Amino acid sequence: MVQVPVTEKAEKPATGLRRRADAARNRARILEAAQDAFIEHGADVPLDEIARRAGIGNATVYRHFPDRRALVRGVVLEVMERAIGVAEQAYAEETDPFEALSRLVHDSVNWKIGALCTMLSEWTDLEEPEVFATKERLDTIARTIVGAAQAAGSMREDVGSDDVFMAVAQLVRPFPGAPYDSLQPFVHRHLQLLLDGLRAPARTPLPGSPQTLEDVRRECLLSRAARRICRQ
Repeated sequence: MVQVPVTEKAEKPATGLRRRADAARNRARILEAAQDAFIEHGADVPLDEIARRAGIGNATVYRHFPDRRALVRGVVLEVMERAIGVAEQAYAEETDPFEALSRLVHDSVNWKIGALCTMLSEWTDLEEPEVFATKERLDTIARTIVGAAQAAGSMREDVGSDDVFMAVAQLVRPFPGAPYDSLQPFVHRHLQLLLDGLRAPARTPLPGSPQTLEDVRRECLLSRAARRICRQ
């Protein structure tokens, strides 16, 4: 009977762990590079450019993400997971829920969500199970923070969580042709203006009723359908 050296037995699990760690690092580098490239050049940026930015070979990119749509989906999930983590941590640490909301709003600049949301929504099936479930988790913690701030009396009651984050998405969207990072000081000023306007008591009644992202999505679908009919 052939005896297998003890050292060889011990090395195999370690080698597997190293490979998994390397794969996780490569995936994170790809997603970070893809997010920056999408912001600068749009979703049509060559995948070769993303591989170059990540400092890895093209084959490694395709091993993790077989096509562009899969890569965009990966960026969407990564951004939402990051937002969930920030929101949950802020809500757990802050005694004033409005301060938790403030942390979440200002941190949104780091996700670069304003530059990504419109483009990514065109490439991502928001009804796909994992994307939908992650979005629901994000919506839930956002509603929890907004509801807690309103219950505490520190936030006006005539807005919904989707009102807040639609406004945030518009404020953090970069101007065409302007480097994203160069606008961050201005963006934080504008976000603080938004937050001050959300504080209770409300000085001016808002027109209409609180809007939801589903309302916006439905209007977009109707608009696209109308354009298709007009082209026929």
